[in-house]
Amino acid sequence: MSDAIDPMVAKTEAHPKYQELKRKRNGLGWLLTVMMLFVYYGFIGLIAFDKEFLAKPIGAGVTSLGIPIAFGVIVFTIAITGLYVRRANGEYDRLTADILKDAAP
Repeated sequence: MSDAIDPMVAKTEAHPKYQELKRKRNGLGWLLTVMMLFVYYGFIGLIAFDKEFLAKPIGAGVTSLGIPIAFGVIVFTIAITGLYVRRANGEYDRLTADILKDAAP
C-alpha cells in the first residue's frame, strides 16, 4: 500500500474554509459537551449530596422538586442537540458545500 495522500484530500485539508469548519465544529462540540456534563453531573451531584432538596414537595401535591429538575435535564439535552443540528444544517453545510465546490477537479 502506498502512503501517498490523495490529491483531493490534501487540497481539501489545506483549504482555509476546511480549517474554519473544523475549528468551529470542534469548538461548538466541546462547548456543548462541557455544558451537558455540567448539567448531568450537577443533577447526579444533587441526587448524591442533597436528597432533601430534591424531595421537597411542590405545593400541596405529591410531586417533588426533583421531577421538574430531571425534566429540565432532558429538555436541556434536546435543546442543545437541536442547536447543534441547526448549526450543522446551516453554517456547517454551507462551508462544506463551498469546500467541495473549490476542491472539485
